[in-house]
Amino acid sequence: MKSEAETRRLVSEHFYKWIQVFGKKTSEQMPTRKLWDHAIDMKEGFMLRKRRVYLLLREERKEMYKFISERRESISDPQSHLKQHQYSL
Repeated sequence: MKSEAETRRLVSEHFYKWIQVFGKKTSEQMPTRKLWDHAIDMKEGFMLRKRRVYLLLREERKEMYKFISERRESISDPQSHLKQHQYSL
């Protein structure tokens, strides 16, 4: 981030109380250790199973895959943003 003044110009006034959190110096520091910080030890041989995060109905899944494939196509076409935004004066 450039400066706090520049950030204030770019950010809505509603978020001003959190500006210092996103500063370069603050973002490069690790948070202080807390009593509840602890390691999560797995049992030997434990394998994490791959699961869906959200259960979707078949139609919802089709919609999701369609949405993703459309976005992939637009990302793979470097001029897609030009096609999407036809400006006229």
